[in-house]
Amino acid sequence: MPAGLAIAFALGFCGLFTALAVLIGPKATNPEKLKPFECGSEPIGSPRGRYSVKFYQVAILFLVFDIEAAFMYPWAVLYNQLSRTMGPNGPIVSVFGFAEMLVFVAILVVALAYVWRKKAIGWE
Repeated sequence: MPAGLAIAFALGFCGLFTALAVLIGPKATNPEKLKPFECGSEPIGSPRGRYSVKFYQVAILFLVFDIEAAFMYPWAVLYNQLSRTMGPNGPIVSVFGFAEMLVFVAILVVALAYVWRKKAIGWE
């Protein structure tokens, strides 16, 4: 019930201020105000321009390798826990944490080599 009341209050608040902005806000328009604005300069060409497929390939590859870095952060935080196993006489140092990241990085290196070989990335 309290969450529903909070949502109703927030929607009412937004609706009230939107209605006030429409009702009492300035209505003066002129040709200069109606022109498209982009960083203080006049737009050049059509906004519907086409991009090369290469642009999208590089964008997707950036995301893939950026996510790689995002997966490495939690691994680095938990590295000590991943590198210890409980033995009969207490914790034993293991290579599990290091080996799993080596496998992960090896898969990504193979993927990068494939992409590079196909010339999806690189300078022209």
